[in-house]
Amino acid sequence: MEQYIYFEDYELGHVRLTTGRTITETDFVVHAGHTGDFFPHHMDAEFAKTLPGGQRIAHGTMVFSIGVGLTASLINPVAFSYGYDRLRFIRPVHIGDTIKTRVTISAKEDDPKRADSGRVVERCEVINQKGEVVLAADHILIVERKIKTA
Repeated sequence: MEQYIYFEDYELGHVRLTTGRTITETDFVVHAGHTGDFFPHHMDAEFAKTLPGGQRIAHGTMVFSIGVGLTASLINPVAFSYGYDRLRFIRPVHIGDTIKTRVTISAKEDDPKRADSGRVVERCEVINQKGEVVLAADHILIVERKIKTA
């Protein structure tokens, strides 16, 4: 879905919640193949039995990728991603867990490099089926202004 949302349209505190996605064995295998990360914490069920949770732990980068992917339900032609800050892996995610992402507009500021745009920060919190935050990151967007400055 495409929707034009200009800098002035973003409201601090606005929250949206994505749909859920269950993490599978296939997710682990595919992500390990893509990244080359075959550490036993992710791939060795017998080794993982010795860990505090007793089971394999999802790659943090996989949880980040899927969590961010869940937010991609809207195309805003006047905004683009500037990057992510403050990425934290807070709790482990396991095969069979279902995650969703809560996105909260947490900041708006002028863009020092672009007078016709501003920066919007979306606080992204990936949440498991128990309602626990498992990952958090700040997504920075560069967003065009409706009213262009000279």
